[in-house]
Amino acid sequence: MDLAQYAWIVWLVVALICFIVEMVTLEFTFLMIGMASVAGLVSSITGLPVWAQVLIAAGAALLLLFLVRPKLLQRLHESGEVNLQGVDALIGMAGEVTRTFERGAGEVTLANGDVWTARLSPAVQPRDPDVGERIVVTAIEGATALVVPAQR
Repeated sequence: MDLAQYAWIVWLVVALICFIVEMVTLEFTFLMIGMASVAGLVSSITGLPVWAQVLIAAGAALLLLFLVRPKLLQRLHESGEVNLQGVDALIGMAGEVTRTFERGAGEVTLANGDVWTARLSPAVQPRDPDVGERIVVTAIEGATALVVPAQR
């Protein structure tokens, strides 16, 4: 039995592992190595000897890591687009009062559909917003949103 005929399986497994690791790290290194493994997979399918497959995959990895990856990282950082997640994404989000505020505390529904307990921010004069009044989140403290009435 010739094990070289099954080299494509090894290349496929290496590529899949690299792509899975890339989803966790998000730094393009494992993406480039995974793409080089795909080049090794293609060379294996075409019937090249194992030593040629390794050379092709190594060359592809070097080219991708040193030529493509830096340009991708540069483009990513130039875009300046930051995808806020978690509570950071809620700061500045609009919403609406859904339960009457009493002594500065109540409940709001945000534009994304989340329902939060809320307190009036200490930066505004103390008054209880009415149900249906528009608000804006200024901060999150634990499980409570600090809000201010929205400017009309």
